[in-house]
Amino acid sequence: MKRLFLISATLAGLLFLGQIRPALAEEPDWHLYQQLLDQHLSHQSEQGIDLTWLDYPAVKADPRFAQLVQQLAEFDPERLEGRQEQLAFYINAYNILAINVVVQNWPLQSIKDASPWYKSVWKIDAGQLGGERVSLDHVEHQVLRPLGEPRIHFAIVCASLSCPDLRSEPYSAERLEHQLDDQLQQFLANPTKGLVRNEQGLKVSKIFDWFEEDFGGEAALTAWLAERLEAEEQPINGYLEYNWSLNGTTEP
Repeated sequence: MKRLFLISATLAGLLFLGQIRPALAEEPDWHLYQQLLDQHLSHQSEQGIDLTWLDYPAVKADPRFAQLVQQLAEFDPERLEGRQEQLAFYINAYNILAINVVVQNWPLQSIKDASPWYKSVWKIDAGQLGGERVSLDHVEHQVLRPLGEPRIHFAIVCASLSCPDLRSEPYSAERLEHQLDDQLQQFLANPTKGLVRNEQGLKVSKIFDWFEEDFGGEAALTAWLAERLEAEEQPINGYLEYNWSLNGTTEP
């Protein structure tokens, strides 16, 4: 009995000192995703829009993409700890699943071509997360937006020309603040899809119209933009046309 007590006391001490650690939260290993981005993502100008460009036929033919989708399906989101890990994971998941929708319905001119006549493309089965089939709509509106981070709208990419650029690296909890700020600044600095200044104010992406409430409403949005642009507040006086053409190669 005394021996058991000593063993228990020793284990407790080691745990306290951090020498033996309980199972820790952890993010997935995104090395396959990084490899795919390194090989198949480039920069291009298409229909007057500057963007990062994905070679969808090459992604479809690359066996690593199927492995990545399977890895995503098998990862247990319960292993994530805290808001930053959740944000990074689900942003990556959204972007991978958006690519998956295109790949699974190839060839397409627009991701919207993947939708049947009776259902929006955002509500169709995009893949599996945490043992459940999910849609892009679910990931965006039921998981990401409730986390209360408006910068997600410049990180998630719905496979279209006017979307924010697909980032050339996976998101991670450790680097998330820098990555989200960088995505936002790059988007605002791109007049072909982010923001244009004129004498009347600002003409901005439709993203700011669709998700105005995530920025606190119209008045809060202009203040939010002024802070990030390091400029005086200017009214929003129009929206840039949103181009839903695919953000990558459309020919097989």
